[in-house]
Amino acid sequence: MDIVILDGYALNPGDLDWGCLDRFGAVRYYDRTATEAETIERIGSAEIVLLNKTPITESVLAACPSVKLICVQATGYNVVDCAAAAKRGIPVCNVPDYGTQAVAQFTFALLLELCHHVGLHSNSVHNGEWTSNPDFCYWKTPQMELAGKTIGIIGYGRIGRAVAKLAEAFGMNVLAYNRTQYEGESYVSLDELLEKSDIISLHCPLQPETAQIINADSICKMKDGAILINTARGPLLDEQAVAAALISGKLRGVAVDVAGQEPIPADSPLLTAPNCIITPHIAWAPLESRQRLLDCVVSNIEHYLNGKIQNAVNL
Repeated sequence: MDIVILDGYALNPGDLDWGCLDRFGAVRYYDRTATEAETIERIGSAEIVLLNKTPITESVLAACPSVKLICVQATGYNVVDCAAAAKRGIPVCNVPDYGTQAVAQFTFALLLELCHHVGLHSNSVHNGEWTSNPDFCYWKTPQMELAGKTIGIIGYGRIGRAVAKLAEAFGMNVLAYNRTQYEGESYVSLDELLEKSDIISLHCPLQPETAQIINADSICKMKDGAILINTARGPLLDEQAVAAALISGKLRGVAVDVAGQEPIPADSPLLTAPNCIITPHIAWAPLESRQRLLDCVVSNIEHYLNGKIQNAVNL
């Protein structure tokens, strides 16, 4: 089998071993692939295509008839024209569960930073402010205790439930909203969640129904001084409305690991909004979770070659 990796750098900047793919055939690797023409050229006669964010369109598939399997090195697969692949009998396989604990942990890293601004205070001490302070302690931002607060989780899948488990360990009350409700779980309506939550954390997929689920109207339903966290998908937020709510004080703080456009554009309203923490899509980045992701990609290829397709999202 001829295998091509179109944009491998994000998954493996050098701390993982691509050698795990060698047993399947010849492997060609590219850090990034920028254009559709480059995509077509690099796929060439490859039968297995690995990608993360490189678009695989109808025209790419039409120009690359050798492709037999598409492996998305991520959970989201919206960059692939899955219908066009299905029409050609090409499975599109993703990795549905590799970073649950990492993303849940990062969600709380963002929340705790909003509560305490640890980095700000550490920098303050290193800049001499404690040394010259007349008191034994000081704080530069209001401090917030999580015990007894209510966290509303929008999207109650694997990650949402992992976040709920951490929240309960902090003594928080949990409200959950999910479009599909499963027996044995307790849910509230979206309006009730917005109205009662001190903290709202997004963990739902990006779909037409969830695009800009946080907008001016939904923000108006939130408590004054609520905190918003997004480690899911950037387009879940109306970023202009969120920035306006930070400026007005309606929202106490916002922390996002994703943006509507990535990399984030220089004119994003979130960049200049007060009390807004932005990280560059790194919740999934621990070595352990990326290794699990690569292991699952290997398993997807192995199952395909053995005639037992797994994690296909289009067939």
